[in-house]
Amino acid sequence: MWDERYNSEVYAYGTEPNEFLEQNFCCIPKGKILSLAEGEGRNAVFLAQKGYSVTAVDSSIVGLTKAKKLAKENNVTLELIHADLKDYDLGVDKWDGIISIFNPLPSELRKKLYKNIEKSLKVNGVFLLEAYTPDQLQHGTGGGNSVDVMQSKQTLTSELSKLHFKHLLEVERNVVEGLYHTGIGAVVQAIATKKINKRVTL
Repeated sequence: MWDERYNSEVYAYGTEPNEFLEQNFCCIPKGKILSLAEGEGRNAVFLAQKGYSVTAVDSSIVGLTKAKKLAKENNVTLELIHADLKDYDLGVDKWDGIISIFNPLPSELRKKLYKNIEKSLKVNGVFLLEAYTPDQLQHGTGGGNSVDVMQSKQTLTSELSKLHFKHLLEVERNVVEGLYHTGIGAVVQAIATKKINKRVTL
């Protein structure tokens, strides 16, 4: 599906960064960033321009080829990894930040991925996300038609229970991102931090 969607000179979701990321990237410590399901490179290129060392992983080789082109046009370097998120090893205590922008995964896979995210963030590392909520089905402006791949405040706090949420909001906003995300969207936005688990000594 994704190879087919990206197989065009036009960037399916545009070349500008996601608005929520653009407004809040400064919450992420400078260092190594992992962008999940990066697609054609718009968010990874933006972060690289801001001085981050960015690794972008995606299952679409077509998308990653366009990401490489976009990075070259903007004079930045990305590490591009062609992998399916169900198989990709995120590592342990490796990332200063991880971003997930409109990454529609089946809930079973998502829950496993989120446990790996909790492990792979460094202490004080930040996870930043924007995703469609089930209310998006009323709008039909992107995100498909499967409730199972959509998220909410409840699913995020449940599935990322080891992270501390600094920002967690469900909101409707005007999403203008290329051909496939344009119009009023029902989204959940999250910024969460990995903290040290303090042990109590009696």
